[in-house]
Amino acid sequence: MRSYPNCKINLGLQILSRRPDGYHDIATVMLPVSGLHDTLDIDLLPTGDPGQPRFEISGTAVDCDDDQNTCLRAYHLMRTVFPGRVSAVSIRLHKAIPHGAGLGGGSSDAAFTLRMLNVVFGLQLDDDALCQLALRIGADCPFFIRNRPAYVTGIGDRIEQVDFDLQRLGLRVEVVKPDVSVSTREAYAGTTPRPAIVDLRDALRQPVDRWRDLIVNDFETSVMAQHPSIAQLKQDFYARGARYASMSGSGSAVFGLFDIA
Repeated sequence: MRSYPNCKINLGLQILSRRPDGYHDIATVMLPVSGLHDTLDIDLLPTGDPGQPRFEISGTAVDCDDDQNTCLRAYHLMRTVFPGRVSAVSIRLHKAIPHGAGLGGGSSDAAFTLRMLNVVFGLQLDDDALCQLALRIGADCPFFIRNRPAYVTGIGDRIEQVDFDLQRLGLRVEVVKPDVSVSTREAYAGTTPRPAIVDLRDALRQPVDRWRDLIVNDFETSVMAQHPSIAQLKQDFYARGARYASMSGSGSAVFGLFDIA
């Protein structure tokens, strides 16, 4: 069975408060982007094989050992929750979404693994149940279960679908990752939580030319100060005629929204 875990971009990202558990409450609008994706294959091993899964990875480099890959974490979670129903599989992952870019590649891989295992083993879990499992792997993972434009709050666990379509606005996306990666921990360390000044859902209803003033990624100030190449990318997008440009997530990737020719 094959699927194509896609990346996401964030239209605005507000860091609202730090929680006692160390996580942060945020507000953001996430959009799936299908043009940049990994390739994930999952196949059953011989019937009754109780052994460990076989895992192969290729493509762009990732900054973790294989046993910490989110695909394997998703598999082991499902096997723990459904003992006797989830048997050994072969997992082959080809990476195209860059690591440390704020594009959600690892989260997408995990969510798609959960979705595929749900089908392969006939578990019949609905999206709500899959989202609860996905949250145990990472805060961004539940978004990729439904994989539709959403207003996301809490630590990523509260997801409200929004009626939003870039193509309907006559816009297309370009994404570029500079030759630098940013860890989420590093990005949060440079921020100061604050109440939201604007509701992102309301801001996105405004004309696109107003987004530049209304829709802000709170990570940008500190991350771009430490990595000027990221700020330069954003400036380059505007110089080329982007209607809106921003860093995605905690960086380092930057995207621009351009008029469809």
